[in-house]
Amino acid sequence: MFIELFLLCIGAFFLFFQLRIRQLKNFPPGPTPLPLFGNLLQLDHRSPLKDLDKFAQQYGSVYSLYIGRHPAVVLTGHKVIREALVTQAVEFAGRPSTMLFSHLTQNKGVIMADFGNGWKEHRRFALTTLRNFGLGKKSMEQRILDEVKFIISHLEESAGKANDPQYLFYQAASNIIATIIFGSRFRYQDKYFQKLVTAVEHLAKMIIGPWAMLYEIAPALRIFPLPFRKGFQYFDQIKQHILKVVGEHKMSRVPGKPRDLSDVYLEEMEKRADQCTTFNDSQMVTLLFDLFLAGTETTSNTLRTLILYLMTHTYMQERCQLEIDEVLGAREHVTYEDRNAMPYVQAVIHEAQRVGDLAPLSMFHTATTNTQLQGYSIPKGTIIIPYLSSALRDKSQWKFPNEFNPQNFLNEKGEFVKPDAFMPFSVGSRVCLGESLARMELFLILVTILRRFRLIWPEDAGVPDFNLIYAQNSTTQKFPPWTHTSSLIWKFATTG
Repeated sequence: MFIELFLLCIGAFFLFFQLRIRQLKNFPPGPTPLPLFGNLLQLDHRSPLKDLDKFAQQYGSVYSLYIGRHPAVVLTGHKVIREALVTQAVEFAGRPSTMLFSHLTQNKGVIMADFGNGWKEHRRFALTTLRNFGLGKKSMEQRILDEVKFIISHLEESAGKANDPQYLFYQAASNIIATIIFGSRFRYQDKYFQKLVTAVEHLAKMIIGPWAMLYEIAPALRIFPLPFRKGFQYFDQIKQHILKVVGEHKMSRVPGKPRDLSDVYLEEMEKRADQCTTFNDSQMVTLLFDLFLAGTETTSNTLRTLILYLMTHTYMQERCQLEIDEVLGAREHVTYEDRNAMPYVQAVIHEAQRVGDLAPLSMFHTATTNTQLQGYSIPKGTIIIPYLSSALRDKSQWKFPNEFNPQNFLNEKGEFVKPDAFMPFSVGSRVCLGESLARMELFLILVTILRRFRLIWPEDAGVPDFNLIYAQNSTTQKFPPWTHTSSLIWKFATTG
């Protein structure tokens, strides 16, 4: 019995020694990691960002965490984030290769592609093509306004009744990006489209949720039918749609007359056929997936946050409508240029992005080489976590950091200003490709809705829980309660 107990203790000791996490020399300080799990068990799964704030107060603006056995560095505050992602952009432009999203996309496309020629070529191609198809121009503005007509039509049919806009906004955002990359849109009532949008929504939640973390720290669990396995099913559903579209484009396209981004990519593949290139069918599918996912998720969720606050802050809604009426006058349609004459509307939209904080930890980066940051040594491959929430709630940068207040974006003269700490799309070389498109969508859609409707929070819907937003709903997998019920009421705006 004694020998068996002794051998068991020896075995446990060696197991602990093998699993223990070795501290790196001159690495940023941080909480002591546990074997196997790292620091994940030290984070409150209901509100992990509060613990990140606590660690920042204890260890400073650059500190370490371990995701399982993988070392990570958390960047807190807009100055440190900019230093790493802008000043030292090349050194911190990598992407992790072991996470759920990485495995879904096989590190191709632009979102999770590692830093290198393939990523550079595809990012440059995507930006150039999006601009050629009107990004930031009148043609893109008209494309968005065409989709807004369908939103208005849907709302008119249900004016005065309870209306949940969750899938309406998802479908509208999906259709806008789909017209750019696929050349066509869906009817909102289309069952196939509804399933596709649902897959996008669930996959977006999955890849930033707790099951994705479990996928990362315990690879042995991947063989079991756990929820993260659904992520691959959602991805495959979207991928099959993209493959279908690409196949149709190969058959119907006319060389020299591209209809959309898919046609342009196919032409680029033909031009490079005799070259050593990263342009191929697999990369094309992943790029289209990246654009479709990013173009749907951010805009739709920000619109929901906007509507929630305007319903419950009626004086803000009324002030927006007054400003809109003053600028547009007898004109029926808004233009993107009108934003320059609507500082308060601009401030409300940006405040919704700041408070909504849809990507609190951004997409993880990695160090592309052994480097230094704030005097600390950062080995190549270290995961870099830009804690964007810390910038968006920095008390030194915002007049009202912990409340929804458009004055955060207005100066003493009432003019619109954008502080350096505003970075909901991240910053640097990895900044979101769809930032310009999202800004245009948010302005044109919101102004058109407020021009036509008054938004009311129903008396029988209870009190909205704004803490769910401040708790970073995209991380905790929670959303404001009205997204789960038919508790939104839309009515025609009364005009004088």
